[in-house]
Amino acid sequence: MVNQVLYYALTILLAINLLSFVVVGIDKRKSVQNSRRISEQALFFWALGFGALGIYLGMFIFHHKTAKWYFQLGIPLLVALNIYLALRFIIFYLAS
Repeated sequence: MVNQVLYYALTILLAINLLSFVVVGIDKRKSVQNSRRISEQALFFWALGFGALGIYLGMFIFHHKTAKWYFQLGIPLLVALNIYLALRFIIFYLAS
């Protein structure tokens, strides 16, 4: 039972981060095309919702939002928060 919960949790985390990565790529493409953009608040929302690693990787792969200080500072902090909360979740389920 515990292994199943951890498997599903890790699968969900992977999916959220993959989607976050894609969202950054879409925003970068829209930026180049001068099209309607994804808001910075939405990108931070994805990061706060356990997608920070995907946003962070997307920033550097797509060279997007890397000059903004609040992305340089905020996204790594959210990556650390996401990792901390995920580890707390794993430890909670391993202890039960």
